[in-house]
Amino acid sequence: MKKFFLVLFLINFSTLFAQKECEYNTNVTDSIGTYKSTKEFLAHERFFGGSEKSIFFSLIDSGEFPSLNIKIIQKSSEFIPVACFDSTSKIYFQLENGKIVTLISINEENCGNSIFIDNKNCRILSGYFLFMKDTFEELKNSPISLMRIKFSTETVDYIIKEEFVSEADRSVFKPATYFMDYLKCIE
Repeated sequence: MKKFFLVLFLINFSTLFAQKECEYNTNVTDSIGTYKSTKEFLAHERFFGGSEKSIFFSLIDSGEFPSLNIKIIQKSSEFIPVACFDSTSKIYFQLENGKIVTLISINEENCGNSIFIDNKNCRILSGYFLFMKDTFEELKNSPISLMRIKFSTETVDYIIKEEFVSEADRSVFKPATYFMDYLKCIE
């Protein structure tokens, strides 16, 4: 009986410390170099009334500078105000240990695309942000609690949940530990 409990304990202990698997959307190596892009990860989701807003992360390693791709998708039956990224845009992550990590935009002005689907306005905005020197270690060691995005004309704060179930597909996401789980995929 003791062996049974020991085996049960070891199985639970090993799953507790199991690392997340790296899944790539793109993983190419050629004569120019290597390019890796992780699959998109839902970091924030909000449904309110007739509007939806989703924010997706993916990590990119182009051989020189690791970066974060952020994609913001909005859907609404009402008008969606334009938000743009430009060269002054930044993303700030407040970590649970109290530190703040900054990522800087590598975009020229980008205001995304607006399309009309199923009687709804849809806006898709994508941007690329570089990790500052020495931010990797901070992000690998502490969960994030708040994300502040500085657009070209406004700044918006997003509370990052420890865990949530997506209203769109009922999948479970843990955005607070996203960097702790996936930064290893682009190192």
